[in-house]
Amino acid sequence: MSVSKIGAAVTALFFSAMVGGSALAQEAAKAVGAPQPKQLGFQEAASPVMERLHDFHNILLWTIIAIAVFVTLLLLYVMVRFNKKANPVPSTTTHHTWLEVAWTGIPVIILLLIAIPSFRVLYYMDKAPNPELTVKITGHQWYWSFEYPDHEGLAFESRMIPENEIQPGQLRLLEVDNRIIVPVGVDVRVLVTGADVIHAFAIPALGVKKDAMPGRLNETWFNVTREGVYYGQCSEICGTGHGYMPIAVEAVSKERFQEWLGQQKQALNSNGSAPRQVAEATAQ
Repeated sequence: MSVSKIGAAVTALFFSAMVGGSALAQEAAKAVGAPQPKQLGFQEAASPVMERLHDFHNILLWTIIAIAVFVTLLLLYVMVRFNKKANPVPSTTTHHTWLEVAWTGIPVIILLLIAIPSFRVLYYMDKAPNPELTVKITGHQWYWSFEYPDHEGLAFESRMIPENEIQPGQLRLLEVDNRIIVPVGVDVRVLVTGADVIHAFAIPALGVKKDAMPGRLNETWFNVTREGVYYGQCSEICGTGHGYMPIAVEAVSKERFQEWLGQQKQALNSNGSAPRQVAEATAQ
């Protein structure tokens, strides 16, 4: 059994004990692209990058547990073995060379071992070697704009749907009027920048989090493994409207993506602007 499966099993057992297994299982079965009530842990991974981040997180989790257990047992041993009753005459030892080498060297070795999978994930999520689609994302106060450089002229803005206009099934503070549309199973290069202040483009289920800095073009990527809508938010405090900059990525089949591109280009040819989308209510 893989480390990720063991971690998921432990989490599931904990959930069952705390809030009741059946009800929580029904919640977890809902859309994976948004946080769920009473959820603990990450959202379910929907990209290879997030799957690797899950695995790395589980490695760190078990490492931390092992260290915490070891230190707890060591403290208990010290309290029993070296208390005043057991040692009426205290030791006068002030140095122990090998012990000092051990408590310095072992943490260094642990950090080096952790660094190996850490750098692997960092390099893996840095950029896609052969992306099939590019999306340029610009953060504004307080909305996002998206461009498809591979499809010249295709660009639109995305703003949060106000709370008084939310339809049944839509998510408050997460639903937008224009979603990023991408095909599943395709490496999507994401170019991120800012128009005014520093923002941050983040989609938890896809393992994406990249600062949008004015005057700088940062790069990351994702590959959505299944169709659905995946929500995120600006994760860099950017002013009074920071909490009202949601992001919605809708992953569709390659056939539906081509249809969508055709509709956008047809609208561009007819009136010079992409048609304004209306976010459909997504059952959660």
